[in-house]
Amino acid sequence: MSTPKPQMFRVRRSRVHGLGAFATRRIRKGTRITEYLGERVSHKEADRRYEAKSSDDNHTFLFIVDRGIVIDAGVSGNDARFINHGCDPNCESVTEDRRVFIEAIRTIQPGEELKYDYSIGRAKDDPPDVDEVFACHCGAATCRGTMLWPAKRPKPRPKPRPNSRPKPAGRAGKTAPRRAATRRTATRGSGARTTGKRAKRGA
Repeated sequence: MSTPKPQMFRVRRSRVHGLGAFATRRIRKGTRITEYLGERVSHKEADRRYEAKSSDDNHTFLFIVDRGIVIDAGVSGNDARFINHGCDPNCESVTEDRRVFIEAIRTIQPGEELKYDYSIGRAKDDPPDVDEVFACHCGAATCRGTMLWPAKRPKPRPKPRPNSRPKPAGRAGKTAPRRAATRRTATRGSGARTTGKRAKRGA
């Protein structure tokens, strides 16, 4: 009978936010550190559970898997729920077969705090202080100041004026190709719609 491998991190107080996860040994780049566990529920159920949550509470154990499933780590969750957000992360979330894993994207030294980009989605009905509520305090030189994505609130598109004439079609030409994702075959949670209550989506 093989001996189970010791956990690669432990949970303790973090300078970033509340509790955090800290490496207990050297973790090599590409290592699958842990799985994000919890009860798997629909987006509708996730909304129902947290509808009474205060709008100034930035704490979330929800993680979007896809358009149908959200993991609620507040129910039957593991220590993965304590890994904090970071704008210069050393980990990333990877979704495979509708399961979410946290993997190292560079070598992590013992005692270093594990972080990945939550990429919490913005919504059209965000309150004016949403960036203050979801402010990031990771301390990275490249910190964008918020756990939300995109980093800045999108500007509303101007409404077309009534009776305005359509612009003539421009000359046909080449359009710049969209940048293709260069990720592995594993898909990540960012493709799902945002649940009404804030949920992590991965980078």
